[in-house]
Amino acid sequence: MKIMQVAGECFPYSKTGGLADMVGALTKALAHQGHELTLVTPLYRGMESWLSKTKPLDWKLELPIGNRLVTGQIRVLQVSQDFRVLMVDQPDFFQRKGIYGEDGEDYADNAERFVFFCKACVNLARYLPDAPDLIHAHDWQSALVPMLMHHERMRGGWAKVPPSLLTLHNLAYQGNFPPASFGLSNLPENYFTPQSAEFYGQFSFLKAGLIHADRLTTVSPTYAREILTDEFSCGLGGVLNQRADQLHGILNGVDYDDWQTGKNPHLTHSYDRTNMRGKAQGKLALQKQLGLDPSTTKPLFGCVSRLVDQKGMDILMPALNATLDRGYQVALLGSGMPHYQEGFERIAARFPEQVSVTIGYDDALAHRIEAGSDFFLMPSRFEPCGLNQMYSLRYGSIPIVRNVGGLSDSVVGLDENPTQADGIKFSDFGVSALMQALAQALELYQDQKQLKAMQKRGMARDFSWQATSNAYLELYRQMVS
Repeated sequence: MKIMQVAGECFPYSKTGGLADMVGALTKALAHQGHELTLVTPLYRGMESWLSKTKPLDWKLELPIGNRLVTGQIRVLQVSQDFRVLMVDQPDFFQRKGIYGEDGEDYADNAERFVFFCKACVNLARYLPDAPDLIHAHDWQSALVPMLMHHERMRGGWAKVPPSLLTLHNLAYQGNFPPASFGLSNLPENYFTPQSAEFYGQFSFLKAGLIHADRLTTVSPTYAREILTDEFSCGLGGVLNQRADQLHGILNGVDYDDWQTGKNPHLTHSYDRTNMRGKAQGKLALQKQLGLDPSTTKPLFGCVSRLVDQKGMDILMPALNATLDRGYQVALLGSGMPHYQEGFERIAARFPEQVSVTIGYDDALAHRIEAGSDFFLMPSRFEPCGLNQMYSLRYGSIPIVRNVGGLSDSVVGLDENPTQADGIKFSDFGVSALMQALAQALELYQDQKQLKAMQKRGMARDFSWQATSNAYLELYRQMVS
């Protein structure tokens, strides 16, 4: 099958979060199964290291964007015989410091940037000599692709318009823009209605995709059910419930080529389920690296996260402030809202031997925190899938998670089933509930026999991409047939 994946970011070429990890891993898994994969993604400034491996495609983009014609080029990276990356090269749009914005502010022309990207994807799908059998779009950045393809199907002239699938990675990010920006699409006005791309007066990329994609998926079974409710639908419950029969929840997988405890270039010590000595050594190395008191007896809690409301930072900060006098340690890596960054830095200043805060993202440090921690904190308000809890399970760090979305699907809580547990769950979103979970973790740390049993169960869990890619392939086959 010839499959085109289109995404605003993809690891290892670009990344702001789990979207990039999922797209990169799914594409690689499908290619390994013998399918022909084309990934289309923007060529951002941070991707220069890949340019020497690319070649220009004999392809010139000249696309109408509103009342002007915008040009661009395509560079191709042949990853393997069955997998290529097409990078959309438009320097004015994509050669910038950030991917979506800078200093906490979105770029003012994001609508124009990603209308161009979506039109480029459709242009490639239509005119490439090896046209795809199916297009799989991801999140709001590529969600106009299904609507643009629907219009091509209605207009005629394209002999066989491939079906489209849209995956919702996080419903809270919708790509909503002022109504005037709809003109950038060059589509007839009948697409800017409540039955299509209009959402409370705005032009919504995500709603356009929800309406016009042939199938919809999201990244965990529980989240697929949650987004049909008022609490989690982010205002799109009506549309989602209308399309509930075409909505599928498929739990993301983990790329264990990257997230492994043996022969991992990011880790200072290797280990596995049969010999955990390297994990203890990695903990000491991490403590020294971060300036924490080196100790094998003090529990270390890790957190690698965007510092935003969704990730539960508004309950984590006061919970830490209220309980750090119990002597445990925290290693936090992330960036996001300035008041959270400043707040965690103040906590680190108050407890310099207990708390380390690193603002930004460092892939090697993320691996070392996942591996060196005894517990991993994910107190999310909502979590479509989450990957860090799966990484922490493989690394033998006990995840502490709220019982929502993909966290619910991937972690067995100590209170749920003590003999099968590999993590700690709490249900209420509040400081007191998180404090109780922290207390449960500290109590568990005193029972090293049970702690080690939970670690080994977690390390034995298999979230590899085989099952996930097979679920997508079954859906693809249904759509193509």
